[in-house]
Amino acid sequence: MDNIFQDFTAESELFKDKEVLHPTYNSTYLPHRTKQIKILAAALSPALKGEKPSNVFIHGGQGIGKTATVKYVCTELEAMCKKIGRKCTIVYINGEIFDTQYRVFAYLARVFNKRVPMIGWPTDMVYSEFKAAIDTEERCVIVIIDDADKLAHKGDEALYILSRINSELTNAKLSVVCISGDSAFMELQEPEVRSALCEKEILFLPYDTYQLIDILEDRAKKAFNASQLGDAVIPLCAEFAVQEQGDVRYALDLLRVAAEIADRTKSKKLTQEHVRLAKEQIEEHWIAEVVNTLPLQSKILLNAIIILIKATAKRYLFSGEVYATYQKICAELSIEALTQRRVTDLISELDILGLLTAKVINRGRYGRTKEISLIVPVESIQLALTGETTLEPAASIKVESESGIVWG
Repeated sequence: MDNIFQDFTAESELFKDKEVLHPTYNSTYLPHRTKQIKILAAALSPALKGEKPSNVFIHGGQGIGKTATVKYVCTELEAMCKKIGRKCTIVYINGEIFDTQYRVFAYLARVFNKRVPMIGWPTDMVYSEFKAAIDTEERCVIVIIDDADKLAHKGDEALYILSRINSELTNAKLSVVCISGDSAFMELQEPEVRSALCEKEILFLPYDTYQLIDILEDRAKKAFNASQLGDAVIPLCAEFAVQEQGDVRYALDLLRVAAEIADRTKSKKLTQEHVRLAKEQIEEHWIAEVVNTLPLQSKILLNAIIILIKATAKRYLFSGEVYATYQKICAELSIEALTQRRVTDLISELDILGLLTAKVINRGRYGRTKEISLIVPVESIQLALTGETTLEPAASIKVESESGIVWG
């Protein structure tokens, strides 16, 4: 028997450099972000003269170039500071990982060669170590906090402290660049924090179809061998990405996965059909990720919705019939059913996650109810629930449709 990896050793006929299609690829070509680049460069330029740069708040949707722009500008700033002999240190922090002030200050202290444990010390002691480390000489420190809203939700004192640290420094000067996909989060901060962190505010708007086409064409030239892309492939990727709020990462994923499918099937050319297959594959993966992280009660609720859809062949379901089927499944599984009010809350959570829509309607003398409809394929939900062995007994549930058909 041949080695199972034998087929993967052959050179790709499509790909020249797959890495350029990954979101982590650091591109020096950032079209349609010239305005934001110039504003950020101006805000950080005082570092070239040994002065304190402005604190900057950068916000906008996901996958629209915020982090790429910041990293590009900061790389350019570091290069210029080195060229003219200015001391400038730029530190990148992911607020989803370093989500407490202790973790933030411990990491920053370590960057400046302080032996600080990631747990165990009083927070003020860790902060003092970091402050002492950066103030040993004249220098500019720029702290970039990506996903700053995640940090703010758990430890917003870190943002407050960093915004006021300069009053405690003798030699160093520190600035903060906050990046967030939640444009509203800064409005929830205390006025003095908001004022300090928003000395300069930069909004990133979603890419439109034509802008996405420009970006994808540039990456495609580097990623693929010549003349192997169908003419409509990139416009279709861009069109699908616009439906996802102009997310360039989604567009790049579509193009990469489509090419991987074409490569696997030994296709000579990348076509629209490969893009459509890639879209299905990405959506199935996303659905599986979301469903797998749901609590058991939400999975039971989804199972009830699927059973009803198959039994009634209806596109829209009412919350009352969903709750009745949910109760049947709970009884079959010997699990205590939640109250109808709590199940209504779970339905709203599934709506927010993008698995279904639920809108309140008035049924006259029957009162108000929620009209529920899945917005992802039933098959994808079923596939995602396949590994949940707890739900297996629910397969025997019988539901009678209005036409008298019994399903189960």
